[in-house]
Amino acid sequence: MPKITYIAADGAETVVDAPVGSTVMENAIKNMVSGIEAECGGACACATCHVYVDDAWTGVTGSPEPMEEDMLDFAYDVQPSSRLSCQIKVTDAMDGLVVRIPERQA
Repeated sequence: MPKITYIAADGAETVVDAPVGSTVMENAIKNMVSGIEAECGGACACATCHVYVDDAWTGVTGSPEPMEEDMLDFAYDVQPSSRLSCQIKVTDAMDGLVVRIPERQA
């Protein structure tokens, strides 16, 4: 099972086992990762599951689709590596994925 490391704005790390096919957001909520609010429950209808994908992993996680890009307009401190964690489906290739959580959500 792939492991995902969530790094909070204060540097605290949480490592979780993530089932293939789930989303990065679902695993954050299931494991009570602080800083991921997910107000819309993963429907890509808010920006409260915003994360920064570590540069080493952007090729594996892919780029945002147009709908996700539109929602990122509402996120706090958007950067080139910004993604909505509800839109990142976990694959075997993501074992070791590192995402950073902004200091606040939109």
